[in-house]
Parts: sequence; structure tokens; C-alpha cells
Amino acid sequence: MTFVADCMLGRLAKWLKILGFDVLYFSKAEDKDLVELARREGRVLLTRDTGLIEKTVKRPNRLFVRSDVWEDQVVQVLDEFELWGEVRPNTRCIECNLPLKPLSRDRARNLVTPHVRENASSFAVCSGCDRVFWQGTHYGDMERKIERLIERRGKTITG
Repeated sequence: MTFVADCMLGRLAKWLKILGFDVLYFSKAEDKDLVELARREGRVLLTRDTGLIEKTVKRPNRLFVRSDVWEDQVVQVLDEFELWGEVRPNTRCIECNLPLKPLSRDRARNLVTPHVRENASSFAVCSGCDRVFWQGTHYGDMERKIERLIERRGKTITG
């Protein structure tokens, strides 16, 4: 399943990408452009905009995101579309949205600092933007956040 998120859902878009989902996000976009993109590419439109949701009432592939808390938003999307089994953390570039490819330590040699090369256990690279990813100091924090999300499986916040 693929998504397009409106400009109010930047953190949701980022975390869905971290979890391995294909999400397009633009910090500025016209409603009509988002609707057309979703229609053309068969993406689910994610929005917190009640006006946009009303304009797309005849579109089945849309979701009004109820909460303004990103964790609740992620849980709602994964619950609503039954996507918990498709979570694949750290497999997609959070910048350009393309899948990451494994990168050997040897190939990473000229792409990261010597300290990173010596201390990181694995590397991945984005074939689109050439950004290199590794399990740095932020990785443990991200893993804890992912674990907390998974613990909430099936517990969508309503309201």
C-alpha cells in the first residue's frame, strides 16, 4: 500500500517511511494536486484537513487522520489498513522515499567517516539520493519508539 500525506502530516509521513512504507509528502501542495496524485498513482490520501476529506467523499482511498500526535497517527494508519505485518523498519530512504540497498563495509569506506566505518555494524544506501544509512547513536532511540508503536498494535485512539 502506498500513501500521499498532506502538509499537516510530516511526522506521520516520516515515521511511515521509517517503518518501510512508500509515502509521498510535500510541505506545500494544493489540495487538488494531492487528490490528483493519489488518484493517478493509486495512493491512499492521508489528511487532517476536514475540508479536503469532504471534497473527496466519493474517493474510497482516503483516510482522515484523527489525532495530532504522530504516534497515534501511525497506529491509526496501521490499524485501519491492517498493515502491521508489513512493517519493515529502516528499509526506505526517509529523504527520497526509495528502498534502501545493503552496502558492504568496504563499499562504505569512502562514504562515511573512519569512526563510523569502524563502529557501525551494517550500512545501507539509497539508490536515488546516494544517502548512506547506518545504526548510529540515534538508532537505539528509534528502535525504542518502534517497539512502543508495535506494543500499541490494535489500540487505535478514537476521538
